[in-house]
Parts: sequence; C-alpha cells; structure tokens
Amino acid sequence: MRAMRVCVFGAGAVGGNIAVMLARAGADVSVLVRGATLQAVRARGLELHTPDGVVRANVRASDDPRELGEQDAVLVTVKQTALTASAPAITALLGRDTPAVFLQNGIPWWYFHGQGNADEGKRIPELDPGDVLWNTVGPQRAVGGVTSSPCTVVEPGVVKLAGKNGTMVFGEPDGSMSPRLMAIAELFKAAGLPAEATPRIRDAIWQKLALNLGSGPLAVLAPVSLAALYAEEACVQARFRIQDEVEAIAAAMGCPVTVSRSIEATRKLPHVPSIGQDVAAGRKPELEAMFRAPLAMAREKGVATPTLDLLVALCTLKLRAAGMYP
Repeated sequence: MRAMRVCVFGAGAVGGNIAVMLARAGADVSVLVRGATLQAVRARGLELHTPDGVVRANVRASDDPRELGEQDAVLVTVKQTALTASAPAITALLGRDTPAVFLQNGIPWWYFHGQGNADEGKRIPELDPGDVLWNTVGPQRAVGGVTSSPCTVVEPGVVKLAGKNGTMVFGEPDGSMSPRLMAIAELFKAAGLPAEATPRIRDAIWQKLALNLGSGPLAVLAPVSLAALYAEEACVQARFRIQDEVEAIAAAMGCPVTVSRSIEATRKLPHVPSIGQDVAAGRKPELEAMFRAPLAMAREKGVATPTLDLLVALCTLKLRAAGMYP
C-alpha cells in the first residue's frame, strides 16, 4: 500500500511543524512554499526544534502546484489573509476526491456550509471576497481543522515548538464522520500528533476562538510573550471578560462551549500569540477572521461584547495608523 500523498500548503509555523512530523512517520509529504522558504527547504529540508531536540525531514518543495501533482489530501496552513490569492494553486492540487483541510485561526470562509439550517449557504464576503474559494475549491471539499501548537518560525525552513503539540481537531462541515475525515485524523495520530475527529467542528472553532480572542487583541496592542502579558493583572481580568463574551456569542450561534479560566500554565509561556508575531513582523494580521467576523455574529444575535468592542477598535486604529489595515 502506497504512502498517502499529502501537500502542506504553506510551511510556516503550523505547516512546518505538521510537515516534519508527517514526513518522519512515512507520509509522502510535499510543501507548496515560495521565496526564501522554498530555497531553504530545497537546500536542507525542514527543521523542527522541540523541547526534546531537533527533528529534520526532507520533503519535496515547489512554488508551482503542477510540479507536485494531484494529492490525496491538501493541508492548507497559510493565513486567512492569503487564502483568496491561493485558491488557484490549491485547486491545482486537487484530484477528483481530494479533501482540502483548512487550518486557519478564527471563523472559516465555509462556516455556513453543511449546517442544514436557515443560514445554509450564507457567504462571508470579508473572508471570501467575490466567492473565489466557494466557486473554485468549493465548500464540499472543505474539512475544518483546529490546531493549538505554540509554533514560531525561527528562520526560513526552521520552526520552533515551545512546548507540546496540542490536540488537533478535525471535522466535516455537515457533521458527518466520513471516511476521509477518519483517514485524516488517523494520519496525524500515526505521526505522533494528538488528533481527534468530531461531529461538531464549530464547537472546536469557538473553543479555540475563546482562547485566541482572550490574548489576540492584547497581543496586537502589546506584542509580547504570554508570560509578560499576564504578569499584568488587568490583562488577566480582560481575558476573563473576553472569554465570557465569546462563550455568549458561541451559545447564540448554537455552539455552547465552556473555556477553562485557569491561567497559571499560560502565565509561564514564552510564546507570543501568532497574531502578535504578525504585527511585530509587519505582516497583515487575520483581523477579519479572528476579530471582526465573531463580532459581526454578535451584532446579528444581539450579544453584548463591550470588552471586545473596545479592544478591537483600538487594534483597528493601531493597524490602520501603521498602514496594515484599510
């Protein structure tokens, strides 16, 4: 039986971590990357620095999807801000039955597909302008993914994992426990990555959002480590209020979730939240998916979010002044 052909579309922090682990476990892994990352991966492979040591993997790398060919699965790990431009290249990697696993933070572009309710098929123009993803990749290809691994790109082709990989959760938009979903979860488990398949992927998305939003706006305003951020008691209390608000939005959207208010482990982490890393590096942050889409849902459902409203407004002003947001 041949190894599963998997393309990791964008081998940055999350994608690099996944690509190394899958390749080490025997999957036929390729990466779609460009620029300095492409040169680095072609020259020396991918390198993952973990608390237990350095793991390396040689994988095929290209900036042209035609060189990589049709895949059994495509793991899309680029930021949400790059998805629309990436649609043609993602499509070029898809065979007749190839799923595209989307592993972005925040509300996904396919969120209203497969629900079977009054919102079925509703589009989110801010996340998929012109329905480009909807009409090329197609929501029927999409499998949702939620990751929680504290990864940072140290240099092109080199990723640092600050701690352990958290459980990666995968789910079909329609809630089915499909064969392709189970195959993806098993692929990750075989690579030593904690993974589970769920019939309620939106619950997992909101669970992660409560954590992202608990630190994300604060990290945009002060891009420092979580340890430094939560050394300030005011930031801790803001996190708790944000989590209350996100839980209320999720419940109104039919996804009742509860997020732990424990902060002690987080207070020790040297990791800078990914959106804070983006802002510090001058990269366009995922403001729409992580901040604005959840708040739009709150407005639609009549959920009050005073803490998030203030912090997101301040983030918007900061990014606009820096020329990073229109």
